[in-house]
Amino acid sequence: MLVRRPTRALAPLGIGFFFLILSALAAILLSIRQEAAVAWVRHTLEVQTRLNLVRSLITEAESGRRGFLLTGRDVYLEPYQRAILRLPRELDTLEGAVADNAVARRNMERMRPAIQAKLNELGASVALVRLGRRADAVGVLQTGAGQRHIVEARAAINDMMQEEKRLLAIRATNAGWISMASRLALFFSALLVIVLAYFVVRDARRRIVEVEKTNEHLREEVQQRQLAQSQVRQLQKMEAVGQLTGGIAHDFNNMLAIVIGSLDMARRRLTGGEDAKLVKCIDAASEGAERAATLTGRLLAFSRRQPLQPKVLDTNKLVGSMSELLRRTLGERVAIETVLAGGLWRICADPAQLESTLVNLAVNARDAMPDGGKLTIETANTELDERYAQGHEEVSPGQYVMLSLTDTGTGMSPEVIERAFEPFYTTKGVGRGTGLGLSQIFGFVKQSQGHVKIYSEVGQGTTVKLYLPRHAGELPDEAVKASRGDIPAGQVEEIILVVEDDERVRHMSVDALRELGYTVIQAADGNQALEQLAIQPRIDLLFTDIVMPGMTGRQLADRAQEARPDLKILYTTGYTRNAVVHNGIVDYGVAFLAKPFSIDALARKVRDILDG
Repeated sequence: MLVRRPTRALAPLGIGFFFLILSALAAILLSIRQEAAVAWVRHTLEVQTRLNLVRSLITEAESGRRGFLLTGRDVYLEPYQRAILRLPRELDTLEGAVADNAVARRNMERMRPAIQAKLNELGASVALVRLGRRADAVGVLQTGAGQRHIVEARAAINDMMQEEKRLLAIRATNAGWISMASRLALFFSALLVIVLAYFVVRDARRRIVEVEKTNEHLREEVQQRQLAQSQVRQLQKMEAVGQLTGGIAHDFNNMLAIVIGSLDMARRRLTGGEDAKLVKCIDAASEGAERAATLTGRLLAFSRRQPLQPKVLDTNKLVGSMSELLRRTLGERVAIETVLAGGLWRICADPAQLESTLVNLAVNARDAMPDGGKLTIETANTELDERYAQGHEEVSPGQYVMLSLTDTGTGMSPEVIERAFEPFYTTKGVGRGTGLGLSQIFGFVKQSQGHVKIYSEVGQGTTVKLYLPRHAGELPDEAVKASRGDIPAGQVEEIILVVEDDERVRHMSVDALRELGYTVIQAADGNQALEQLAIQPRIDLLFTDIVMPGMTGRQLADRAQEARPDLKILYTTGYTRNAVVHNGIVDYGVAFLAKPFSIDALARKVRDILDG
């Protein structure tokens, strides 16, 4: 019964719409025929008008000739001349208009020669007057031959007028009937519309109940959509900041590379006998440059343009190895408790960025507990299902490793939570924060295909949960961390080719490598670098910028390794999106050193590559 009821309800509507379509088609066809009938009526009236015009022109021609004969003045010939000019055109038009009527065509065959004969007679008399033979012209008029022609022409015109009157009566009557039929069709269509409207309204009332049952579900969808739109706005802000950051990061990092490298060189060349204030100034300048580099890195991280070098990690071991660092950072007034899950899944993430994320969150927790408190770090395996993913943009359902930090601090209001990840937004006092800590965390987690969520209430503390995708591969053997002791030096016989389009950055890099003991060759672009490679076949390492005019660093490396497959490559740049970094991840097997870099970082990176 429930299945057949909609069919029975739709049947009358279907029949009604069928007849409505038929009546509409009938109305359209009748309208077309009515237009045709009206057009024929207009055609008949036009023919009558032209017949009257021809009759009028003949009369004007005759009147003008008579006035000229009586006075001999040319002014009286104007109606005659106007008539003889228009009559041929009007006759041609009239003949074309009545071409479909056999009776009218026969009358035209009578009328046209008669009019032409009359015009010839009028022209002859006018010519005689102009020759000074007025008496002969009057004689032509008195013969009465012209009068016979005009009588014959007028008779033909009258016969045509009678024929058109007969046609007009027939066509007007036909148009009237068609108009009435069209009105009836429209009336029937309107009646069908009313009947159908009644059925539609009755059916709509029945459906209202069904619609009301779905309103609650729609409200839920609206709320989810509003939440998704809010997240989209957040992502749009992030994209705008990312575009701005990408525009300035390359040049800004180049400038910072010069500053940091030059300060490192100056510090290395101190003899120990300098004024203590000089050393202090160098240290202050270095600290400021490093903070500027950190700021740029955070902006790139927020906009998901920070190059990541992910590795397979055991999150429990990473948290355990950082416990002592966090205790020193947070101080004795903050108690740290770790709750590490057994059998924790592995993740694939950049360890340096993950460590920075933990430190940033721990520092934020400490700042939220000015009188001391407790920080709980917890790990767990979890799964984000389809329902959760639908309410959170960019979340893919699946298995994740959760890393959460919970403090007992002042907490955050919903308004603060909503803006917490915005760049440069901070609740701290002036000079106490850049507002980029949580923004950096947000960018890093999203770039790692993860998810971050804040739960907080004012006065009840805050929990920040990081969800990083589970890695299904094997956990590799842990590498032994390199000693952070003396800076590794190079050998004179080790030759490095430095390629950099910025002259100041190039000179700084060359000076730093020579300071480390390497033999250095330099080139300002890819073409010069290829020439140097052809001249000097013993080059051990190509140290090249990626973003250069003309040939990019990646293109240069590809061409160089075609001729020298054993040539080792080290890339550097202040910002790149798709040369050696794709989707924010450094390509596998690529050696990369981000600008700005210190001499220490440069020395270790070069040594690692040369030593294999």
